[in-house]
Amino acid sequence: MAQYAHPEVVVDTEWLAGKLKDPSVRIVEVDVDTSAYDLGHIPGAIAWAWTTQLSDTVRRDILSKGDLEALLSKSGIKPDTTIILYGDSNNWFAAWAFWQLKVYGHKDVRLLNGGRKKWLAESREVSDQAPSYEHTQYKAQEPDLSLRAFLPQVQDAVKKHAASLVDVRGPQEFTGEILAPPGLPETCQRGGHIPGARNVPWSKACNDDGTFKSFDELKALYSAEGVSASKPTIAYCRIGERSSHTWFVLKYLLGLPNVTNYDGSWTEWGNLVGAPVERGAAKSAGV
Repeated sequence: MAQYAHPEVVVDTEWLAGKLKDPSVRIVEVDVDTSAYDLGHIPGAIAWAWTTQLSDTVRRDILSKGDLEALLSKSGIKPDTTIILYGDSNNWFAAWAFWQLKVYGHKDVRLLNGGRKKWLAESREVSDQAPSYEHTQYKAQEPDLSLRAFLPQVQDAVKKHAASLVDVRGPQEFTGEILAPPGLPETCQRGGHIPGARNVPWSKACNDDGTFKSFDELKALYSAEGVSASKPTIAYCRIGERSSHTWFVLKYLLGLPNVTNYDGSWTEWGNLVGAPVERGAAKSAGV
């Protein structure tokens, strides 16, 4: 991991196993399958449900500053707490929590390399007890909107060819064959992708054991699609969670200087009256 641009944001299972009783560390599990935590989790870990605790259930948005402060206070987290996030599906939703924590300025947030999959594969200790911690009075920073891409910015980037657009959904979503992965409710009126986008599915950044690929492998993966430090990059998916995983890879593992997550993503663009849509496979890189 030392070869990554920011190796400090990724920890391995051995390191975490030695920190289970460290009061300065808070371990948080964030799963796609919110019932996975109850089947056994890393001792001392708490769970955040992405469906209710990491999204505004009334407006379509990430947590407000006040809601994030309430969540972190309830979780016994202080501004100087080291937060270790992990989850199923190669840390898909753990990365979404990471992104939101960075939007609100939490300093020390890290992902467990390999997530839940690797911890269980190594037959490490698990618990069925949900711990509770003394509440704090967490105060977040004002949101750093430079980490988010909003619709006007994306529209401008498409019009001016001013950014590399990385669509991290599966190939069938990208081509327009399907509107959403099976069983997932948030959808759109039209299939396809934003004009000029390149399709690099988020899961390609991970090895079979759930760990991130090496710096050189990641650089080759994205460079082949015209993604580099020479141009701003906007990542998007369907509702912004898979693209936060790619945002993490591009910003922290590869060190690209200008990467944003368009969390409106295809659910917004694919429902927008008059928005241009492309279907089928992408053209050659750089188009």
